[in-house]
Amino acid sequence: LTGAVYGRVRAMLDENGKPMQSAGPSIPVEIQGLSEVPGAGEDMMVLADERKAREIALFRQGRFRDVKLARQQAAKLENVFEQMGEGEKKVLALVIKSDVQGSQEALVHALTRLATDEVKVSVVHAGVGGITESDVNLAMASRAVIIGFNTRADAAARKLAESAGIQVRYYNIIYDALEEMKAALSGMLAPERKEAVIGMVEVRQVFRISKIGTVAGCYVLEGAVKRSAQVRVLRDNVVIHTGDIESLKRFKDDAREVKAGFECGLSLKNFSDIKEGDQLEVFEVQEVARSL
Repeated sequence: LTGAVYGRVRAMLDENGKPMQSAGPSIPVEIQGLSEVPGAGEDMMVLADERKAREIALFRQGRFRDVKLARQQAAKLENVFEQMGEGEKKVLALVIKSDVQGSQEALVHALTRLATDEVKVSVVHAGVGGITESDVNLAMASRAVIIGFNTRADAAARKLAESAGIQVRYYNIIYDALEEMKAALSGMLAPERKEAVIGMVEVRQVFRISKIGTVAGCYVLEGAVKRSAQVRVLRDNVVIHTGDIESLKRFKDDAREVKAGFECGLSLKNFSDIKEGDQLEVFEVQEVARSL
């Protein structure tokens, strides 16, 4: 039992990844079998009765789930002030998802410290993993903006967010997230270089070729992939690499662009850990004027 998370120990490994049968005081171990990712710094209790552990965990979850939801209306970061009535304390509601627990806690701590006498920053929910439909539904109910730190929304969540007008912001540097939130809270949103996702590619097969390196045989699912664009490698909706395309081929010929519904082969600069099933998010950086 760890905080509001419980489970039966399925495997226990030492610092070298070798299985262990038991561990005494001050012995570091990795435990597998918990129902979800526990909070960093939580105390772990060992109980003989799994039913008792489940009851305590459910009780704790009930305490943490007491969140007051506002009326269902999508919030845009740029017009957070306009949506508030005169005389009210303005609230910027956020749903935060990150790749690891440490990043999530650092981001929540830093963002909540941006609150002022006039504006309050409210983190409605923070968690680890990809952005799901339940996160978008929560953002709809609480008029929140979704922040993804080194994570991405799955296809169903993207479709729901687009149809509901929910704004999803992606970051891979905490400083960038803080600077943009500061600008929103101060009401001075300057022009920015904005990323535009132009395509989604799925890795179907991986080839290791001597003197060339790793080449991914891909299928373009959405939009297009351009030789001049940048890509993010997504594994289980978590960003594991961001970089440039080194080569793009259609059959054996070099290609400048490959559109949806076609296959292509590509390799990435300074990255070879591509696996079958990975998805490549193709994006371009554009100059976009921002306004309130």
